[in-house]
Amino acid sequence: MQFLVSAGEASGDMYAAGVVRHLTGMLPEPRFYGCAGSRLQALGVQPVIDSSRLSVVGLAEVVSHLPRIYGDYRKLVDFARRNRPAAALLTDSPDFNLRVASRLKEFCVPVYYLVAPQVWAWRQGRVKTIRKLVDKLFCLFPFEEEWFRGHGVDATYIGHPLATMARPQHSREQFFETHSLSGDAPVLVLLPGSRAGEARRHLPVLLDAVSILKRRFPLSIILATPEGFAARGIFTEFRERVSALSIQIIENQTWDCISHADLALAASGTVTIEAAVLGTPMVTFYKVNPLSWWAGRRLVKVPFLSMVNLIAGRQVVPELIQHEMAPGKIAAEAEELLPGTAKSERMRADLAGVRAALMPEEDPLRRAATLIAESCGITLATTTPA
Repeated sequence: MQFLVSAGEASGDMYAAGVVRHLTGMLPEPRFYGCAGSRLQALGVQPVIDSSRLSVVGLAEVVSHLPRIYGDYRKLVDFARRNRPAAALLTDSPDFNLRVASRLKEFCVPVYYLVAPQVWAWRQGRVKTIRKLVDKLFCLFPFEEEWFRGHGVDATYIGHPLATMARPQHSREQFFETHSLSGDAPVLVLLPGSRAGEARRHLPVLLDAVSILKRRFPLSIILATPEGFAARGIFTEFRERVSALSIQIIENQTWDCISHADLALAASGTVTIEAAVLGTPMVTFYKVNPLSWWAGRRLVKVPFLSMVNLIAGRQVVPELIQHEMAPGKIAAEAEELLPGTAKSERMRADLAGVRAALMPEEDPLRRAATLIAESCGITLATTTPA
């Protein structure tokens, strides 16, 4: 039995890998192929294309990559035509995956979609496309199921995987000892984004903010990055400034970095959910190409851009977006959230509420796998790999 899996983001790759892992224990000798990142590939998913090639954000930024992305889309669709899957699991990346879904429906392939496209926030017209192309939509946020069902989409809230997945691997003492951190100074973690373009846009402003803060407070600064950032030379142009500010770069330990930090400066996105689950106060920010901002902001229909605030239904964390993302403003917001401040303690309590709202009754990725298997008319095996 063949399944097509497509995940265009690092977080999507992680979630899809969880579903694949459970399906592997439920199905007789399944085979998976598609648009796969490192986690999916580690489970044996055949990478027709590597998901890292789709990691581009911003309307203007995407334009220059369109020929390559279109080529990858054609390659994946052509492979699916020759190797007809029993079903498809598409995860996040709606601009790419909804186009894939349209071709799969021509082949009469059932489409299951994990991580609902945020059409409730912008480009609401796409809900008609989702209703037409998606057989089952798995929602990670509690308010999404009602919204999508109200628009005729078969949607199910499964809970957020990060509510159960995001945990540090080491104790605070072990982490501090491994990275030679002192317990005498607050720890500030920089989270500029998991995509190279995000990191390069955000780091200059973050480094300026750190410079302001370090003139006023004794701080230990760490820069948390995904695996492979150093090898790809993402921070080469910032190396001297990072060194001058005594910033320690730590790869592939993001949950430990967030959990053991006193404060996070976090790019708006999945990492803010991770910080909320781990209970770390944060200042959120984001910046894109000015043209992308001008075009995209006009389409946004929600009061907040941070998912943490949307889940809470009010502003819990500061949002410094586009022109608001300035060194002085970041430093000022961070100062108010340093350990021991009333605002820091209040935010920790608010983040606990956000985590509770996201906590599922059962493993959300196992539930998604079960619903897919049952929808395909498969008799489930009794065990699933741990």
